[in-house]
Amino acid sequence: MSLYKVIIADDEEELRNGIIRKIDWFGNGFEVVGSAENGQEAYELCEKYRPDLVITDIKMPFMTGLELGEKLYNKMPHTKVVIFSGFDDFEYAQRAIKISAYEYMLKPVDSVKLTELLKKIKEQLDNEFFEKRNIELLRESYKKSLPILQQQFLTRLIEGRVDKDKVMDLAIQYELELWSNFWCVSVVHAEFNSDTSTGEVITFKNDMELVPLSLQTIVDENLKNFCDFKSFLYNEEVVIIAKFDRENQIMDFIDEMQKICRTSKHFLEMSVSAGIGVVCNTITGIKNSYNGAKTALDYRVIMGDKALYISDIEPDFSKQLQFDEDDARILLNAIKLEGSESIKNAVMSIINKFKDYRVTKSQYQIYLTELLSELFKIVRSYNLDSKEIFGKDFKGYFDLGDFESLDDLGGWIFEACYKISLMIKRERMDSAKLLADRTKEFIKEHYMESDISVETLCNYLHVSPAYFSTIFKKETGVSFITYLTDLRMEEAIKLLNTTDDKTYIISSKVGYTEPNYFSYVFKKHFGVSPSKYRSTSK
Repeated sequence: MSLYKVIIADDEEELRNGIIRKIDWFGNGFEVVGSAENGQEAYELCEKYRPDLVITDIKMPFMTGLELGEKLYNKMPHTKVVIFSGFDDFEYAQRAIKISAYEYMLKPVDSVKLTELLKKIKEQLDNEFFEKRNIELLRESYKKSLPILQQQFLTRLIEGRVDKDKVMDLAIQYELELWSNFWCVSVVHAEFNSDTSTGEVITFKNDMELVPLSLQTIVDENLKNFCDFKSFLYNEEVVIIAKFDRENQIMDFIDEMQKICRTSKHFLEMSVSAGIGVVCNTITGIKNSYNGAKTALDYRVIMGDKALYISDIEPDFSKQLQFDEDDARILLNAIKLEGSESIKNAVMSIINKFKDYRVTKSQYQIYLTELLSELFKIVRSYNLDSKEIFGKDFKGYFDLGDFESLDDLGGWIFEACYKISLMIKRERMDSAKLLADRTKEFIKEHYMESDISVETLCNYLHVSPAYFSTIFKKETGVSFITYLTDLRMEEAIKLLNTTDDKTYIISSKVGYTEPNYFSYVFKKHFGVSPSKYRSTSK
């Protein structure tokens, strides 16, 4: 295991260095990654190194050890804090407990006692890391949650919200055997039937929440010897994904579902119907099969309690060409996040879909209208010039008669999508530069305010801190704090050169409420104190 990181903070350099020198850090499983002479500097080191342990004096300039501990408790709760103090004060000890300090020790520091304390801390850190990394515990937890994960995955599958390239990998991950030659979805529905002999339902009258579970049990018992399948509950109905070796197994499956409807009606004393979708030969076709099953189930009002096969009711259902969420997601992701090759592949997939289907011209037109609607949405959301993308003579809709072939249509769609992609990237670059420029302007106008921070700036810019920090550093090469500090130091130099103001006045003019901390930052920045700089300059 790697060494645990330690930061030591004390304003007495001799004591600080003494602690570092006298302790066998490596032998006890630790390494000192930084030391600080004040609380503010210590906190900045903590943000940089994310230490496992902080050893701090209670009395320090700019930020006390207790204030440092409180900030770490809120921002880095896993960091252990040990507080040294020269005061045997109950109130201090109470405050240390309040911020969950690991230990409150009195000075002078005893190296033997500190070493013993380090051993205890290491043992606790080892246990915490062991618990987090214990694969067996994680695996056991995963096993317990597996049924829920399986149901969530199957739900996303029938809704068409699983990336087609990841379906099988995810199925294997969730220990679902979904591979087959053909698939078919059925949806079983139960509801009250007032036509019973007594005029009311008795079995589940006061336990309606048990109906779906009981229905699933009947389904599982009756189907287990007929075919491989997976059943799960969804919207208080039982959904069945059945696997076939041959497409013509659908007829036997319909008969089996008819038996299940009769059996369920007998045991549950309720009306039970089953909708059955089309047989599909791709796993992503399960979504269409599910939609067909739901549509077939809607006909139970007319057809009665039985197994209803969508192809018997709507023979052309399987040949409907639909621009679904999967098509939209792949194409829009390619436009917004990827390059020309991904866009070309997404467009080719759409054109190949056209070639695979044999439907009416009106269905093609509906698909193209939905596709164009998605492109209009992205053009509008980024405030792009539609004429630059589609041409000034574009009529606002697709007409298949305007293209010599489907490949010609695909080329036109690709060109439009590629232009949108380039314009979005250009817009992002312009937006990033504008954000950096607005930030610089804001800092220039407000650097003298002591409470200026990333949060106040982000509220002004209406962006998140994480996004701002990434963009600003990418555009300027430095962080917000570094840029602000550099500007404040430049202004401090100007005031030292052009005025006779005292150091504490200059400190407040450049945004520091604590003159001593201003002097500390100035010396760290330029190598000399403000007063030394002024005297040398003169």
